[in-house]
Amino acid sequence: MTLEQGTLLNGRYRIVDILGQGGMGSVYRAMDENLGVEVAVKENLFTTDEYSRQFRLEAVILASLRHSNLPRVTDHYVIENVGQYLVMDYIEGEDLRQRMERQGTISEEDAILVGAAMSDALSYLHSRKPPVLHRDIKPGNVKITPEGHVYLVDFGLAKLIQGSQTTTTGARAMTPGYSPPEQYGTARTDPRSDIYSLGATLYAALTGVIPEDGLARVMDNIQLTPLRKHNPNISRRLAAAIEKAMEAYPDDRFQKADDFRRALLNASSKTQRLIDLDLNISVAPPPLSGNGENGHDLPTSAPNSAFNNSLTSITTRVRRRFRKFASSGAWLGLAFLAVLVVFMVGRGNLSSAMVAILPPSVVQTYMPGAAENATADPIQFLEPDPTSTPTSVPTMTPTLEPTETLLPTLTTTPMGGTGIIAFASNRTGIPQIYLMNADGSNVRPLTNKQDGACQPDWSPDGMKIVFVSPCRERTDSYAGSSLYVINLDGTGEIPLPTTLGGDFEPAWSPDGSRIAFTSLRDDYFDIYALNLENNQTERLTDSRKISGSSFARQPAWNPFGTQLAYVLRRVGVAQIWVSRGQPITVQSQNQHEQLTNAENTTNTFLPAWSSDGEVIVFNQTNLDGSSPAWLMRLRYEDRLSRTATRVDIAEPIVDVSFSPDGFWIVYESKFNETAFHDIYIATVTGAGIKRLTTDPGVDFDPVWRPLPKSNLP
Repeated sequence: MTLEQGTLLNGRYRIVDILGQGGMGSVYRAMDENLGVEVAVKENLFTTDEYSRQFRLEAVILASLRHSNLPRVTDHYVIENVGQYLVMDYIEGEDLRQRMERQGTISEEDAILVGAAMSDALSYLHSRKPPVLHRDIKPGNVKITPEGHVYLVDFGLAKLIQGSQTTTTGARAMTPGYSPPEQYGTARTDPRSDIYSLGATLYAALTGVIPEDGLARVMDNIQLTPLRKHNPNISRRLAAAIEKAMEAYPDDRFQKADDFRRALLNASSKTQRLIDLDLNISVAPPPLSGNGENGHDLPTSAPNSAFNNSLTSITTRVRRRFRKFASSGAWLGLAFLAVLVVFMVGRGNLSSAMVAILPPSVVQTYMPGAAENATADPIQFLEPDPTSTPTSVPTMTPTLEPTETLLPTLTTTPMGGTGIIAFASNRTGIPQIYLMNADGSNVRPLTNKQDGACQPDWSPDGMKIVFVSPCRERTDSYAGSSLYVINLDGTGEIPLPTTLGGDFEPAWSPDGSRIAFTSLRDDYFDIYALNLENNQTERLTDSRKISGSSFARQPAWNPFGTQLAYVLRRVGVAQIWVSRGQPITVQSQNQHEQLTNAENTTNTFLPAWSSDGEVIVFNQTNLDGSSPAWLMRLRYEDRLSRTATRVDIAEPIVDVSFSPDGFWIVYESKFNETAFHDIYIATVTGAGIKRLTTDPGVDFDPVWRPLPKSNLP
């Protein structure tokens, strides 16, 4: 369970907000009330002996590290029956992924400096006894502070190398494009694995393109696109160094991180002088903003002057300190700023940058007319957000120290546009269709069918739902069922034309003209489409015409309505196939191609397209069904290689639906025999996991409402 804001941990750490979530717990930003500094608190909710041992080991590893480019671990403790907690420095600023999103790419000089700083940190880690591997280097784990200092963060997968083996507890991070080939399987990872990931991170930062996946390069002989083909402005020396770090086979890479560091610094005459110097390397800092969130850049009149650089550093620290004063109600910060202003006025150094960070009341009192002469609007720190109202935040659990504090209500960006999810549930005895908000609130029934209802799917305008009935329980197929359409408000229910056998697994086309579905009307599973304009049905697949196949089902339209992904059972194995070409009819059967299971070692099913049509996700299990289902991800452009990657979300995870903005997924899961079968959401990368339903009944078939067309640009 996610900790509430205001919760006091271990009598010392006050939770401020959540930074991220994963399968084992969350990471929080908190205030250390003993020292008055912000910290990051990482929790581990898996309290089995092995997980506890691994978490303690991680704490010991990190607590012993002392390097200028690594955060420090300062505390570790256990709350019985709740979890384990690791406390470390909170690193303020932007990560490299955010910088890439803001700028597109980074400069060659910044790439060299970032790479050199990270190589120095890796050299330190790899030289520990025993050596430490990071194993998850990617743009999101490279942090740049407001002063331009670079940190390597997130040691959730750090491992010790002991003898010829690495510790095996915990999942290996497999981030497509950034992970070396050996990290995908049972091959041994070593320091050269981190060098590969750092090279891939710099490649992406310089080109704005994620490099070809390492495993695909080894298995399918795919070549790495030369860095200069994406960005010809990069020097040949730098491109050669990065490409050497990314060689598919470890023996061909730099063998030590320090070798990579030297090659990076040698790539430019501006940085060669740094090779043998022990310096704390800094890069261009993120744009300064008035409150750290709104993106108003602070003006600088003389970017190259020593005074202006010092002032930037001062104003950054002052602004951060003032936010803490203001958020806690300690108005003493106002007096502190007033003294600072008087001091700066006395020196004649109150620049527009300083004006921009001060509350208007301070500026007007001590520097009349300064706000009018400033080149940036003053940031209003002291006036409360009119949309914020004080609310009481309760303690999450009796095992933590009880606390109640007044905090402002936080507003978040709605997930998935309107943020409504439809799902089926047997919570009243027989399955019906329900609606709820994307945060799990306001659950309300939509149907009340005597024989039950399930398998909802939205019309593209988000105003209607097609569903299946009878549906007396959650099962694999629904013989004898029919399709129905109902309005969002529960009115206007109508049956769709049907025949004997049973129609189910509906998928509404993006243009709203057709509904694809699976049918048993010919005594075996195949996919059909109902034309809603003339109520005519056409067959889209004929599985009997494909050698060795026995059925086709589970259709899923791409966002443009030009292709269908579906499941074809062939030679006893469920495979993901996709149509190619228009129109999608049985006559174009030769235009359908297989996407998964080239070696027929697993069953794959329940395909879903991402909101931009670039990715297909699907479920996968062992052939004998002995394992819970996990989630796989395949870029459509990689379809010829049939190289999918596993998404890092704890299984089982089935029946995925994307939010309209493409950043979230909703799915159903049941983590163990005693857990409820509930609906969850997570980001597409597996972070931010949140359980939406908690009813003891079975909740299933979730689908995210499309963004109504009236809200589209």
